[in-house]
Parts: sequence; structure tokens; C-alpha cells
Amino acid sequence: MTSAQPEPTGTPSLPSRLEKDALGTRLMPDNIVYGIQTARAVDNFSISGRTIADIEGFVPAILVIKQAAARANQRAGKLEPRLADAIEAAVMSCLADMRGQDFPVDIYHGGGGTAANMNVNEVVANRASEVLTGKLGPDPVHPNTHVNMSQSTNDVIPSAMKMAIGGELHALRHMLDELVNAISQKQLEFAGAVKLARTCLQDALPTTFSQQFSGYRAAFQRQAEELLVLENACLGLPLSATAVGTGFGTSKQYREFVFEELRALSGKRYHLEANLFDALQNADFWIHVSSGLKAIAVTLSKFAADLRLMSSGPRAGFGEITLPSVQPGSSIMPGKVNPVMPEMIMQVAFRVIGNDATITRAAEGELDLNVWESIILESLSESVRLMRRSIPLFVSGCVAGIEINPARGAADASSSLALSTALAEIFGYSAASAVAKHAETHGMPISEAAVECGLMNARDAGRLFGDVSIYAELEKSESILDALRGSRPAP
Repeated sequence: MTSAQPEPTGTPSLPSRLEKDALGTRLMPDNIVYGIQTARAVDNFSISGRTIADIEGFVPAILVIKQAAARANQRAGKLEPRLADAIEAAVMSCLADMRGQDFPVDIYHGGGGTAANMNVNEVVANRASEVLTGKLGPDPVHPNTHVNMSQSTNDVIPSAMKMAIGGELHALRHMLDELVNAISQKQLEFAGAVKLARTCLQDALPTTFSQQFSGYRAAFQRQAEELLVLENACLGLPLSATAVGTGFGTSKQYREFVFEELRALSGKRYHLEANLFDALQNADFWIHVSSGLKAIAVTLSKFAADLRLMSSGPRAGFGEITLPSVQPGSSIMPGKVNPVMPEMIMQVAFRVIGNDATITRAAEGELDLNVWESIILESLSESVRLMRRSIPLFVSGCVAGIEINPARGAADASSSLALSTALAEIFGYSAASAVAKHAETHGMPISEAAVECGLMNARDAGRLFGDVSIYAELEKSESILDALRGSRPAP
């Protein structure tokens, strides 16, 4: 609305206050803590049902920035002590009682986050005025003049994003640590149990369950370490860049003090980014973060898909492992149990991959500011939130209860035609290939085919194929191969 006339808002019988912005005036009910600009944003952007308050750590990060800025501006001589103290008291009150209704701006809003920044500015200003006068309103503490002093939406929002996402990455890293520990436990439990490896979904050489699970464990361990790098990179903030990276509206003292205060308030080593123009113009950092999340999601999906395959059957599939039964698998087929926990984690992965596409497109931006930070934040936060919530369920409802079928694993490994690889090491590829073909044609194991084809006697075949677990132990297999090579008659 552009009219200068008051706009009736809320229930007329409620006590109200008149607020003013550049577009006009508006009556705000006294039971609402936010102000006129937030009310306009609610009118404009009520889309998704998710607000800035639903993004974990985001509003608290903005609040802490406001607190640090008030302290810094007071130290720099720009803000009266009584106003700074009132702002700090208001921030502390908000942090102690984070009421979602005070921060109703939809995450889908334009303006590069202006509505989010002003929502927090108005809540803090109104509460600070209440501290000083007992009444809500922009007097004596104004949301722009005082709470937003030495700041711009353009440096506050990307700074708060990094603070919030850094905290979420920290929490996700600990969830990954739980998964790594659960897989490590299975690696120990499965030690020595042989199974058939598969490449291109076809029979390959023997391995062990423990070796296979060590690969899963190492992947998630590596990704947890990579998350730590991204988490630390979130400590660099563009705070004090103000509108376009020049720092206009700040002082040298403020730029120094605001980071001192932010570090004191958070206990984290926040510091100024190297190039503030880069920090405002370019959002490729979030592509790196999203790529790290996508890598975790893809690995989770691959691990879960492998568990589905290895547990398939149980009578007409791989049947190598058994997953915990957490619910009946069919409304019509009694006794059927589905791998629902792997299927759940795979759907989470699909969503994270989709969010990565959104983030990639939104990171383009234009000219001197990326204005798509709201959707970047929402997509990143959702990806982390889904994985943080699903991984513990996946661990407790699936990974921790995996059991193996050692008899099935050993039988499959012993019958693999890929055991002919050992013959190729001794007699050459062509001779080994002929034995493999003979074994397949006559439906016999490689050990019998090698004897029938005249490559070796039954005693040597027993040494080479009697215990297929040697194929998973390099020193043992190499020792036997060397011995058999040495016993061959000279050509």
C-alpha cells in the first residue's frame, strides 16, 4: 500500500500502535512484536508455510549479529550506551524465548533477504523500546537507525547464513561419526567371513564382508573430514561489507570491534573474508557446500542400495545379509519384510541431489549481489536437516542390526568362475579362459574343470581352490601362487 492513511490490521478491538515506513503507515496490534515492514512481507510472501524461524540457527545468528553490532557501535562512539544496552537486552530476551510467531517471513521472499533482516530489526527494536519505555514501537529504538546501524541486509544475511550452516554442518558431522562407528562395529563382527564380490552385478573374485564394509566406513569417514573443512570455511564472514562491499557506513573501529564482539559472544573464530566484493557478488562457496552434501547423499544411497541387493530374497535373491525387521512388508503377502530403512535413506538422498540443482542455479546471481540467498539457505538447510534426522534412524533401525549369512557367502565365493583368475596368474589368460568356459558348459566348479582340462592335479587344485578365503588375503594367495608357479614343469 502506498497510501499515507493507516491500514486496519488485526482485530480492531485490540490495542494498537501506528507504525510508519517509506510506503505509508499501518496499525499494528500491540500483541504483535514485529513491525510494519514484516507485516508487508507476510502479505507479499505467504507461500511455503516455512518461515525464517524454521531454518535452524538462522534467526539466532542474525540476533547475535545485532548484539555484536550494538556493542561495537557503542565502543566506536556511534550508539548511546542506553540504546545499546536496550538492544542487547532485547536480543537476549529473543534468544531465551525464540517464538516462531515473531519471525513469520516466508523463506521464499525477494530482495536478497531484506524482509528477513528487517523482521529481526523490528522485533529487536520494539522489544528494546519496551525495555526503555514499557511500550512496543520504533521509538526510542528505531529498527533501521539503531538496530541496523553500520549494517546492510547485504552483509548481515550472508554472514548469518554462514553462521547457521556452519552449525548445521557441525551437527551433521557428528551424525556421520555415529554411522562410521556403527559400520566399524560391523567390520569387526564380520572379520574373516568370505563372500563373493561383484562387479557390473556379475560374479567376481572372493572378498570378505569385513573388507566390503571397510570401504563403506572409509567413505563416510573421509566425507566427515571434508565436512570439517567446509565448517571451518563458514567462519569467514562478509560482515561490515554493508551494501556493495565498500563498507560504506561503517568505521575502522566498528570493523575491528564487531568481530571481537562476535567471537566473544559465539566462542567461534569468526573473521573478515578476504575480499568483500567477492563475498557479496559470488555464491560459489555454497556450491562447494552443496557438493559436499550431495557426495554424502550419493554415498548413503549407494550403501543403502547395496544393502537392498545383498539382503534381497531371502530365497530367490542374494540372501547374503539379513536386515532388521522393523515393520511388515506387505498388506497381502504374509511374511514379507521390506528393506524400508535403506529405501527411506535413498529417498532422502534423492531430495538432497535435487536441492543441489536448485543451489547451483541460484548461485549464479548477477552484478554486485546474489539475491537468491533465501532459496540457497532453505535448500542447504533442508538437505542437512533431512540427513541429520534420517542417519540416526538408519543406524539404529538398519546398520546396527545387520547380520550376515556366512554359509551363503562362502558357497557363492567357492562357485565363482572368476576363480579362474588364479589360473591365469600361473598358466596364462588363454588357458584359464578355456577352463572357465569348460566349467560353465559342464556346470562344475573351477577346481574340477582345471583338473579335467589337465592344467593341474587334484592336490594342487585343492591347494589353490580349497579355501577361497585366501583370495582376500594378499600374502597367502601370493605365497600359494608362487609355490604353484615354481612346481610347474619347464616348458
